[in-house]
Amino acid sequence: MSVAQSEGKPERSTDSNGDSQRDPETLKNWFIGSIDQGTTSTRFLIFNGLGVPVTSHQVEFRQMYPHPGWMEQDPREIVQSVETCIEHATKSFISMGHTVSDIKAVGITSQRETTVVWDHDTGEPLFNAIAWPDTRTQAIVRELKAKEGAEKLQDICGLPLSTYPSALKLLWLLRNVDVVRQAYDQGRLMFGTIDTWLLYNLNGGRDSGVHVTDSTNASRTMFVNLYTLEYSLEALKFFGLDPAKLLLPKIVPCSDKVSFGALASGPLQGKRITGCLGDQSAALVGQLGFEPGMAKNTYGTGCFLLYNVGEKPVLSTHGLLATVAYHFGSHQKPVYALEGSIAVAGSAVKFLVNNLGFAESSDKISDCAATVKDNGGCFFVTAFSGLFAPYWIDDARGTVFGITSYTEKGHIARAAMEATCFQTRAILEAMEKDSGHRLTQLAVDGGMSNSNLCMQKTQADIISIPVDRPVMRETTALGAAIVAGFAVDVWKEFEELKEINKEHRTIFQPQVSKQACDQVYKRWTKAVEMSRGWFDSEDDTGAS
Repeated sequence: MSVAQSEGKPERSTDSNGDSQRDPETLKNWFIGSIDQGTTSTRFLIFNGLGVPVTSHQVEFRQMYPHPGWMEQDPREIVQSVETCIEHATKSFISMGHTVSDIKAVGITSQRETTVVWDHDTGEPLFNAIAWPDTRTQAIVRELKAKEGAEKLQDICGLPLSTYPSALKLLWLLRNVDVVRQAYDQGRLMFGTIDTWLLYNLNGGRDSGVHVTDSTNASRTMFVNLYTLEYSLEALKFFGLDPAKLLLPKIVPCSDKVSFGALASGPLQGKRITGCLGDQSAALVGQLGFEPGMAKNTYGTGCFLLYNVGEKPVLSTHGLLATVAYHFGSHQKPVYALEGSIAVAGSAVKFLVNNLGFAESSDKISDCAATVKDNGGCFFVTAFSGLFAPYWIDDARGTVFGITSYTEKGHIARAAMEATCFQTRAILEAMEKDSGHRLTQLAVDGGMSNSNLCMQKTQADIISIPVDRPVMRETTALGAAIVAGFAVDVWKEFEELKEINKEHRTIFQPQVSKQACDQVYKRWTKAVEMSRGWFDSEDDTGAS
């Protein structure tokens, strides 16, 4: 019996033209599991065929900061967090009267660029995962920018040289960790982003033979030709890497019913993994951004704005990234996006809570910000990892301008939220220049979007266009469920998804004149320029 036959398919009816139509009552009782592995926490959600989450479980995991600007994670702990979430959510699902057989497939979405290396012979990680916001590679970035051929690299992979992509993190590991270098020299070094590491382990590890990534995650490494979605020998050569020594994952489309394997253990043992994509691509899919010109902004640990540009990459000349938006299968063309990446968003809120004690929890920061009517003249450039798009200022550091004896906690809390919104405006202006089109409405999701104050008094007002927030904001996990569901024919056409998560959305209309916003934005731009040059490349840690 084939996999498709053993898993079953939803019943479909046909209309008068003979076209296949979904049966809502059937889809209501068919389910897709979704692993959402983020920067600070992991979740497993189970959606029904109507895109409604029926249960979930979440686990936070440790973040390690060995030096200022460094950020590491334990690869084993990440795998354990996924297994724990699957176990608890499945137990809840069964307690609701469902059975495991009702779950037709599992999808994965994960933080991107975070880099893991492990030993082919043992299957064990050789170092902590270096997380995507980590800035330890600044000296390597400067070195490579001066190297011959650097100017051609973005034309190949769509990304500028910065501390952000995986390639730079791998180079640091090869230069600074002896066991990593030895494994590379001996042809034992396996490389992957978090999706690859999870798929390897969820399939059983060393003996599984599964070493794979999808095109959205692969496009974040700087190793991949954006046009062919294959590894670029020119890019690998630029970074001084020998593909005969480095074990790179196979690149496949996001929706694939075979390549991602199946869960080797746990309550969903044997359940096929049929979808995989990076978290920001997943959010675009979850927001149903399938048409060129559609965009979404996700306010998570960082903030990421993706703009669908269609089936041909658009290389930015204004500080944005060209990336793969999604690829639904070998018989469909990949779809590309322009992306604006903000390194610090929700992490600034956590900083105020965990480091400075502004509130008891992150969800109370909005209340703190609401105690004042405006930012009191404070501008918080949250450059904890330098500044990403569209500025790309590696040597900036977090700075607060405009503090006076009048300043209160609320002003700084408000300035922290505004920082993400100001950067979003800068990204939108860059996108308009690159694409030739001005966005008329912005779909939003992620933790900070829960704050009405942030979405209305800052975001909608600052960008002077409506902000569209769904009721169900687990759009990243929904995107992973959608690509997995397409692989097993839960859905066949985008048209079948048109009503998912569309009811009771909140539209935040701009309420401040553009002239007033332009004046405030001008002061933000001044603050950005003043934050330049704080980090000294001769100082490894930036501390005295």
